[in-house]
Amino acid sequence: MKRIVVGLSGASGIPLAIRLLEELRKYDCEIHLVVSKGALMTLGYESDKTEADLKNMCDYYYDNEFIGASIASGTFKNEGMIIIPCSMKTVAGIAHGYSDSLILRAADVMIKEKRNLVLVTRESPLSSIHLDNLAYLSKIANITILPPMMTYYHQPKTIEDMENHMIGKILNVFDIEMKEFRRWK
Repeated sequence: MKRIVVGLSGASGIPLAIRLLEELRKYDCEIHLVVSKGALMTLGYESDKTEADLKNMCDYYYDNEFIGASIASGTFKNEGMIIIPCSMKTVAGIAHGYSDSLILRAADVMIKEKRNLVLVTRESPLSSIHLDNLAYLSKIANITILPPMMTYYHQPKTIEDMENHMIGKILNVFDIEMKEFRRWK
């Protein structure tokens, strides 16, 4: 069974995070979910789901303030972490080792333990500060920066088609093959 940590920060993009959680439930994955206060606020703006719904979509749910959680330790065995959506505030915290929350501490652990860390970054337009932080993180071998960009070569017909493509790319980092993901032929 794959153990995957998922962090939700306060950027726009909660529906994509919900789709990821739904998809992970289809596979043999143990989901450890940590949600920031900003993400809960965004959840109310972008979805009809509640915090209780999120708790039902994972195996373990953590308060972002609980720095002592198991996922904050390098001894906690897992395949890695996905932060979706990943705010630029979260990017800045990761880039500068400012681990004042569970999401940031867990991300810091992924870097030091050389485990996969996928950042589904959300912001537009990007400032020079954002770009500098992202450029710095892009040099760390176990970090994948995967902004949810629209793609058209797979000829999407619906928003779900576009979401499936993005979720397929995220899961690919963890060697999970999503059946709806259409690869280039």
